[in-house]
Amino acid sequence: MTETELRLERWHGSGIAERMDELADLRMTVFREWPYLYDGDIDYERRYLQYYVDSPRAFALLVFDGERPIGATTAMPLADEAEAMKEPFRTAGFDINRIYYNAESVLLPAYRGRGLYRTFFRERETLARSYGDYDWITHCAVQRPDDHPMRPQDARPLDDVWRHFGYERRPDLMASFPWRDIGDTEETDKPLLFWLKAL
Repeated sequence: MTETELRLERWHGSGIAERMDELADLRMTVFREWPYLYDGDIDYERRYLQYYVDSPRAFALLVFDGERPIGATTAMPLADEAEAMKEPFRTAGFDINRIYYNAESVLLPAYRGRGLYRTFFRERETLARSYGDYDWITHCAVQRPDDHPMRPQDARPLDDVWRHFGYERRPDLMASFPWRDIGDTEETDKPLLFWLKAL
């Protein structure tokens, strides 16, 4: 199956509710991998994804191989995100109403390396620019210690990829967000470091 035979669906705001369970399944599958190690459940997912349904400018791009969802990317105005994600920008003096947030990009392993990641960035940035009232676009990544016991030997950060797309690592912009790791019984806060790009 080539990339040209894959089907893309674009959803906005309340329409995302129609694909909430597909998004949840992809997130729970892909985010079990390093470095997120996310032990997800559908109730947590539905609560989280409700942020998108409630945001008129939220965006979800889903990729299908036939009828099977194999990847997705999401984005929304930072102002509509959880308070924990907005706080670092407020503290640093940013106007959060001028920032668009690239939330997730998830692809099943067999579909990586086909250029879809580039498509995800292009779609979100094009949409953010089309609104005309965002100065910045951002995303974040969980920070794990180098000696974490579940770190794969061949693990490589995506820093060079994000720099290639024009994003700057911003250690001064750090958030904390909770989820349950694989093997844990309770949620714990995870540090998230933001990357920023001028639109």
